[in-house]
Amino acid sequence: MKRFLDLADFSREEILDLLALARRLEEHPEPRALAGKILGLVFFNPSLRTLSSFQVGMMRLGGQSFVITPGQGTWQLETRTGAIMNGAAAEHVREGLPVLASYADALGIRAFAEGKDLRHDLAETNFKAMSSVVDKPLINLESAMNHPCQALADWKTLEDLRVPQRAKFVLTWANHPRVTPLAVPAATVHMAAQRGMEVVVLRPEGFALPPEIMDKARAAAAASGGSVRETNDRSEALNGAHVVYAKEWGSTTHYGDSVGDATLRAGLTDWCVRENWFSKSASDCKFMHCLPVRRNVAVADEVLDGPRSVVQREAHNRLPAQMAVLHRMLSNGGAER
Repeated sequence: MKRFLDLADFSREEILDLLALARRLEEHPEPRALAGKILGLVFFNPSLRTLSSFQVGMMRLGGQSFVITPGQGTWQLETRTGAIMNGAAAEHVREGLPVLASYADALGIRAFAEGKDLRHDLAETNFKAMSSVVDKPLINLESAMNHPCQALADWKTLEDLRVPQRAKFVLTWANHPRVTPLAVPAATVHMAAQRGMEVVVLRPEGFALPPEIMDKARAAAAASGGSVRETNDRSEALNGAHVVYAKEWGSTTHYGDSVGDATLRAGLTDWCVRENWFSKSASDCKFMHCLPVRRNVAVADEVLDGPRSVVQREAHNRLPAQMAVLHRMLSNGGAER
């Protein structure tokens, strides 16, 4: 494996094989598998689970890592192609990233969407420009429209819980005081579709996922025997659900318009996931969220602390899932891709 950028780059069978490796490493660690290997981690945006789990994963496999947070102890890095660099950034990624890659055996990059131009972000313009100057194995730690590391851990969580392949999976929009990226919802809807689930995207008007994201998920569903649809009917969506996955994201109707987005979401405080969302037909429904989560804004305490919540299991699974990626990418027995 040379690059881990998108679950769509892999077949369903290849992902299941990667998850089998994750389970094996979880039960039987290989503390010398990556001895002498170095992972470089570049974080343009904050992180808790992604940062710590990759560092711990490298340590548990016998390797080491270094972390660069541009502008915090290093020069600020410019990411835009063609930028006139007369501002705060002293160095461009076209010079900085190849240097960092030369110090490491693999590089991971986390760079959120700019959130100004939907076409620009859907095209992954900045991340593709950065990846083009990295000649080492590369991991997407979250880009404008994808978070494959989170999606892989979520898939493992569903397998751990023995959720049926054809189960009903509801990705629901949740309230948040400000605009948040589309990367996790895009990765989540694709993951569930690729697994072969009955996927329902539940969202209020103005927050429909872009057609490009939905079409990609529908293509994955067609190949796996699943299905994908959208609705704003909460009762219908949650009826018979096996899994409810809550995630906040910005309005696609007002993308790049913070005032329009804020006006739209001002009347949506009832989109805080509460226990009364779950009907009798969904009494055994599991609740998922990638974290971080704003308690009693996006999700109520009663759900997060209740028996249906598996958010801590999800967070734990970031470690074995990413250990599997690192092992496959950097060990001597790793498969080529």
